Amino acid sequence: MANYNTILIVDDNPAILTAAKICLAKVFERVLTLSTPDNILTTLLQEHVDVIMLDMNFSLGVNSGQEGMMWLQAIHQRHPDVPIVLMTAYADVKLAVRALKAGASDFVTKPWDNGELIRTIKDAIDKNMEIVPLEKMETEHVRAVVDKCHGNMSKAAEMLGITRQTLYAKLKKTL
Repeated sequence: MANYNTILIVDDNPAILTAAKICLAKVFERVLTLSTPDNILTTLLQEHVDVIMLDMNFSLGVNSGQEGMMWLQAIHQRHPDVPIVLMTAYADVKLAVRALKAGASDFVTKPWDNGELIRTIKDAIDKNMEIVPLEKMETEHVRAVVDKCHGNMSKAAEMLGITRQTLYAKLKKTL
């Protein structure tokens, strides 16, 4: 069963698109693919995408990664909250470091290990999600119950399964 909503995979190699789609179909509800980066920005205006997996080289015979870096910057300018995992068959440490410094969430080399790819993609999305501290979540819940009870502390304490004294102590912490 899928745990994540939508991934956009951009690569000029149909075999890579097929392999990635098969690998990630169990993780994502929707797997969108593009064989050229030219429609990335249009797709992002039309679709909510949780993460992008972007090849770094699209021109035949070019393996510098410059195209991927250019698209990384273009996407980040318009959609800064969408994590981007770059991929290439021509990886080197300098290129990976440059990509991460430019805002890529991570870097994957082809061919990939399916388990590692899934973990990398999930991590990119999960890093982007805000983790609310438990204490803040509890405070918001207590305030919501008090509001629902229109300030009736006895009723709110009963709904929360705590004493009025404990309820007052929890509310006092937030002031």
